[in-house]
Amino acid sequence: MMHPATPILLLLCCLCAIVTAATATAGSGKLEPTTTALIELLLRVQSTALRALGPDGFDPKRYVDLPLSTDARAAAAALPSPDKPPPSRAEMERYLARYFGAAGSDLVPAAAELADFEAEPRGFLPRVRSRAARAWALEVHALWRRLARRVARGVAERPERHTLLPLPRGVVVPGSRFREVYYWDSYWIVRGLLVSKMYHSATDTVLNLVHLVQKYGFVPNGARSYYINRSQPPLLSSMVLEVYEATGDVKFVREALPPLLKEHSFWTSEIHSVAIRDNRGHVHNLSRYQAKWNKPRPESATIDKELASKINSTADKEKLYRQIASTAESGWDFSSRWMRNSTDMTTLATTYILPVDLNTFLFKMERDIASFAKLIGDNATSEKFLEASKARHIAIDSILWNSEMEQWLDYWLPTDGDCQQGVYQWRFGSQNRNTFVSNFIPLWLNAHHSGSGQFADTAKSDRVVSSLQKSGLLRAAGIATSPRNTGQQWDFPNGWPPLQHLIAEGLLHSGSKEAARLAEDIATRWVRTNYGAYKATGKMHEKYDVETCGKSGGGGEYKPQTGFGWTNGVVLSFLEEFGWPEHKGIDCSRRGGVSLAG
Repeated sequence: MMHPATPILLLLCCLCAIVTAATATAGSGKLEPTTTALIELLLRVQSTALRALGPDGFDPKRYVDLPLSTDARAAAAALPSPDKPPPSRAEMERYLARYFGAAGSDLVPAAAELADFEAEPRGFLPRVRSRAARAWALEVHALWRRLARRVARGVAERPERHTLLPLPRGVVVPGSRFREVYYWDSYWIVRGLLVSKMYHSATDTVLNLVHLVQKYGFVPNGARSYYINRSQPPLLSSMVLEVYEATGDVKFVREALPPLLKEHSFWTSEIHSVAIRDNRGHVHNLSRYQAKWNKPRPESATIDKELASKINSTADKEKLYRQIASTAESGWDFSSRWMRNSTDMTTLATTYILPVDLNTFLFKMERDIASFAKLIGDNATSEKFLEASKARHIAIDSILWNSEMEQWLDYWLPTDGDCQQGVYQWRFGSQNRNTFVSNFIPLWLNAHHSGSGQFADTAKSDRVVSSLQKSGLLRAAGIATSPRNTGQQWDFPNGWPPLQHLIAEGLLHSGSKEAARLAEDIATRWVRTNYGAYKATGKMHEKYDVETCGKSGGGGEYKPQTGFGWTNGVVLSFLEEFGWPEHKGIDCSRRGGVSLAG
């Protein structure tokens, strides 16, 4: 499969697409180096461990998460050089035990510190009448205690010994290898905490991210020093809004607004912003993912180096590393959505794509900021961001909307020199006409219009809903990420909790009874598959196979993970929104609901 971009996409760059880390300063805030002496040491440890332990079951992230427990020079001196034979497995483990703490040991379990946790909160899920569903929901609610952490005091006292970033408040983590805070995961964790009536914990989660913006000018991918070369899908303003709507805390909004302005500058700076002229001659600005990094990702360095070994030139390897890191910034790492050739990851081209979902989230950020500014009496800022949101709305519909498919499509930037004075010219054939669930994410804006009117009116929403029903994405156990099975985890047959929630919430508020019924049916199927897998394994999973109820997902560059923060948040949110009647079965053997295919 070839995407609508030229085969020399990464080699011939139009001047408006050439962006280096050196140019990425405008509006991006302070950027500290992500390659520290500790990271360099840990990368040596990672490489040595791979030689010693072999590739089976090897997780490179473990080694860059190790906290140093002694002098770095001594740890480095005790490590054999690459030209020496590798240590045995036992020798490697003895070395790690002598010089390092266990991965994650600088995050302290903090269940006892969740002061707002109650085993069964007052007013919890009043519409869940089924005994089985309610008992399970309380078990999912109780998982917040297992995922609660606080950063150990030593992280702030000796930062040179930790890749973990110090945070001022307690955290709720995704789970398993994702042992630290992650940016976009936190939105659904916050949604779940609010369902659990844990308003203080939800507020702390958001304020930790606000703290990171104050320090770096944006929210890093995760709370590790090796993540501060990139961000993740920008949902901080949405978290602020959810907490405000639950608590009415204007002081909280006032504290969050200046960092939100910083974050908006980051996403609209020259490294992320692209100017493009539509076929009527109007120039629009949209944003793209663009990491400030051209090396292997430390947490996956051995994997990235293996992929890049197919490429000869150092310059081309650096281009690939930038594409890999930029894809990680998208949250969809990895998917055929970002590849020119869906079977070849060396054709990743994320920085040349104007993504539907990123610009959807930024549109919402602009509307949220306008609302927050108005709330605290800053009318000038409110008007400025209301106008910015209107401009982005026009840009999304002018550049990304496809009236034939009735979907919003990612736009692939050309690399043949077709830009003048920093402005690209829109081309019809450059929209990616392949189907992904992201093509429907703008529907979510209908659920969050802050009194400014729906993003898509009822008639247009109905056409999009019809397109979704014909897309092949709606399956027995939820929404597939794409119709194509590539082996990548953000493709078929995997369904991801955040994508189910974004689509279902958008459908529910699209203005038609049919869309609302479809939203409830998607939620029902998703809750059942989560329940089935939980009963079979005792765990909540990061992703699920939407072909089979009760089956967890697979694929990708790491083993399937459990815990799991955003999964728990989505299930609790669905149960609060749609309830679960007493007569309605929750196990996978039950059937019913509207036809997903329309």
